[in-house]
Amino acid sequence: MDMTAHFATRAVDAVRRVAIEEILPRYRSVEVTRKHDGTLVTEADFAAQRALVRELAALKDVPVLAEEMTAHEQAAIWARAASPGECSWCVDPLDGTRNFSEAVPYFAVSVALMEGRRAVFGVVYDPIADEAFHATRGAGAWLNAAPLVLPAHAPPLAGATAEVSLRREGARLRGELKHHMPFARRKASGSAALSWCHLAAARVDLYLDAGQMAWDFAAGALILEEAGGRCATFDNDLFWAPDELRRSVIAARSPRLFEDWKDWVRNAL
Repeated sequence: MDMTAHFATRAVDAVRRVAIEEILPRYRSVEVTRKHDGTLVTEADFAAQRALVRELAALKDVPVLAEEMTAHEQAAIWARAASPGECSWCVDPLDGTRNFSEAVPYFAVSVALMEGRRAVFGVVYDPIADEAFHATRGAGAWLNAAPLVLPAHAPPLAGATAEVSLRREGARLRGELKHHMPFARRKASGSAALSWCHLAAARVDLYLDAGQMAWDFAAGALILEEAGGRCATFDNDLFWAPDELRRSVIAARSPRLFEDWKDWVRNAL
């Protein structure tokens, strides 16, 4: 797929526009409900998704896989995406809904263009910080107008800061981390998309998640890789290889740190 700088600029502008027009006006003044799986959702999620579907169709009119669709719709689009040449958008209209609903200023819009089941372009926009992270496969990553390139030096595992999200899964890992924490500091942000991007910006050193959906990781994983970071799943060194819509995450901001972190996680499993 021929990805141009003009396309990237238009996509970033579209995502920023949706966040400003549909999400920020509802910040601190939105009603929260629960979906069938118990997770939170607000009118901002739905409004942003509707707007993104319109905006993205003007950029490239292909199917959209989005968080606030039904499970049946999501499964159908993901199945269609199995063909290597098939394109689709992968969208989280509001990543970090709990933070948003509780006026915690840490949430984002995440959009990826997929070719098959692999992201070829991604943008994550933080409307509070006005930070647009984006990347094109094979052409690098950017934070607003500046290239995003991870520094060659990273701390050893024992001195690293880790973003960890295990929730209900990963009971064994939770126990190992509690009793044998291999890094120096641990944090949890509540926004998967921003966690990927803050790793790509060297604001944290490690990332671990027991399970994310495609709209959680598609843009962020590409941004990390294009910035120079590495990622894998719990049982596959090739992060983009699995067929599942949901997958685990082991990631780090430098190759050497990644190998040490991956070995520790897999041994702990």
